[in-house]
Amino acid sequence: MPEKKTIERARQDKREGKSPSTQAGEFVRETMEHIREGKHGARSTKQAIAIGLSKARRAGVKLPPPKKGKASARTRRSAELASKAGQSGHAHKTNPRRSRAITAALKREGKGAASHEALARQAKQQAHKRTATERSEIARKAAKTRLAHQTPAERSAIARKAARTRAAHA
Repeated sequence: MPEKKTIERARQDKREGKSPSTQAGEFVRETMEHIREGKHGARSTKQAIAIGLSKARRAGVKLPPPKKGKASARTRRSAELASKAGQSGHAHKTNPRRSRAITAALKREGKGAASHEALARQAKQQAHKRTATERSEIARKAAKTRLAHQTPAERSAIARKAARTRAAHA
């Protein structure tokens, strides 16, 4: 069960018009915190992220399952079921025995999956799979969403920094 503050942060993101993946990021962040605190572990950073995304879907975030070919049929099915559970509107009855078994299994896993190094490695791997054009487009979109919440002075400072960066790489 996600913490109340995580659900509230995700709702705040939704009110601000942010994408479902941004809303789901709150749940991924919570999962990483739990792993670092030792509440449970994960075999890999990918698994830790998957746990967070599943939590988000079950909490009602309208995050679509991965597209065909992007993930295994089993993963896609699991994501579909989590989405359905989250959109149903009523909480499902948790099987305490199953819940304990899952928690015990996760406790046996390592804590390294949520380290800053592992997260950086995962982000770099994913970014490397994208083309330069896609990465540039994503950066532009991120800059646009940031610009909406800044003063003109902050925006010009950002523009100056971007110009310096472009000049350095030219």
